Amino acid sequence: MKAVVYDRYGPPDVLRLTEVERPAPKEDEILVKIHATAVTRADVETRAANRRSGPLVSALSRLVSGVRRPRQPILGSEFAGEVEAVGAAVNEFAVGDQVFGSTGFRFGAYAEYICVRQSSRVAHMAKGMSFEEGAAICDGGLNALWCLRQADIQKGQRYLIYGASGAIGTAAVQLAKHFGTDVTAVCSTKNLDLMGSLGADRAIDYTKEDFTRNGERYDVILDAVGKHSFKRCKESLKAGGKYLATDGLKNLLLAIWTPRFGDKKVIFSIPPRYTKQDVFFLKELIESGRFRAVIDRSYPMEEVIEASRYVETEQKTGNVILQITGR
Repeated sequence: MKAVVYDRYGPPDVLRLTEVERPAPKEDEILVKIHATAVTRADVETRAANRRSGPLVSALSRLVSGVRRPRQPILGSEFAGEVEAVGAAVNEFAVGDQVFGSTGFRFGAYAEYICVRQSSRVAHMAKGMSFEEGAAICDGGLNALWCLRQADIQKGQRYLIYGASGAIGTAAVQLAKHFGTDVTAVCSTKNLDLMGSLGADRAIDYTKEDFTRNGERYDVILDAVGKHSFKRCKESLKAGGKYLATDGLKNLLLAIWTPRFGDKKVIFSIPPRYTKQDVFFLKELIESGRFRAVIDRSYPMEEVIEASRYVETEQKTGNVILQITGR
């Protein structure tokens, strides 16, 4: 089968399309013929060994992914496709079923086929969902859901989502509204209308206004893109407020430190813990019209380098999709 692999850490150019052995499902696994996957921030940071975050974070990344070279040469954690074969003990899926899901940091989805356990984060696709939409659900959806639950989200709270136009941000806006909060979305000029269509109560153009200086206070501030800081946001939090971080070693340390001092705290827990039930939850929201995937661009598998370069610009809106086997 065809797969995109990388044998060393580095820029997008280390990615190459090649032939690898097609996997065979174990007794409790399904073999999925992948039609689409997503090129995510986690993909590009893992491929580069998190070099942009500094030498310490890069060294820690290599401890997880492989010190000298990647242990898993195939990136991609989100997938949507059709069940090609099932193991003898599988009873939840059948050949021909359309499915979507996430492998998390096991990766492996930049390929024509992948094997996943039927008990893993995989579900039947919602009626009318395209494969591209299926591949765009779990990255932002699961990450946003994990963050909001960490904050013990409550109806009537005021939420500010910084970086609201990315994969996590677009999902967080929709989920926060579903849970009954008042949502302020912070994004660039071009995405202001999108925020309204996703349900945000108001949107702030960060190129024209600094939300930390407008006097507003929030119960929770979610930094969905890792570009802000607790220090800058602290005065914009209400007493007892929470700053939700999505990456950064400093935030991990602050998450340990801040609960012990003062009434405002950083929440950041890794690795996140997603479940199969979380995928079902997102599917139910999609079927009821309360959640949708936001897709910026789609690339054919052969243009994975260009797709990765675009994600690295940090200018994408929602998700970037890699088409694997047809549309």
